Amino acid sequence: MQGLKYIFMAVLVGWMMSGVGLSVPVFAKGLLQEVPGAPDARAFELPDTDGKLHKLSDYRGKTVILNFWATWCPPCRKEMPSMQRAWNKLKGSGKVIMIAVHVGGNEEKIWNFMGDGDYDFLVLVDKSGKIPKKWPMMGLPSTFIISPSGKIMLRAIGERKWDDPDILKQILAVK
Repeated sequence: MQGLKYIFMAVLVGWMMSGVGLSVPVFAKGLLQEVPGAPDARAFELPDTDGKLHKLSDYRGKTVILNFWATWCPPCRKEMPSMQRAWNKLKGSGKVIMIAVHVGGNEEKIWNFMGDGDYDFLVLVDKSGKIPKKWPMMGLPSTFIISPSGKIMLRAIGERKWDDPDILKQILAVK
């Protein structure tokens, strides 16, 4: 019994020292979670970094990876390279679109960040920060996988390794 106590304490201390801590929800790591009831994705229209307007409905018929992020958010910045690697693997299919919605901020900071990383997926700008309030979010980054018919099927709250083969399988399985 004493041995189990020490094993439990060692696991607990290791977990706390790993950086996960008690402040990050357990579901913030790993794969994508199903969204109960698969609600309809909330419509929006936002400009890209060049000012061209895009509606979410423009991408009906494709699986949409919709990521909410900000340049001031360290986990958002950290996951961007894996998003680009995932996009490199998915974009040739013609069945998936990746959209990153920057919440708040200005285009110059976004341009600088995106240019430094050589990212080529679609980036939209929500200067007002109103769009995320219409989505079931719990902070940044938050990502939703939307079916070709416009239903929110999967979500990720917190940083992910988007090029993980298991995550890519989940995305490609959305119908």
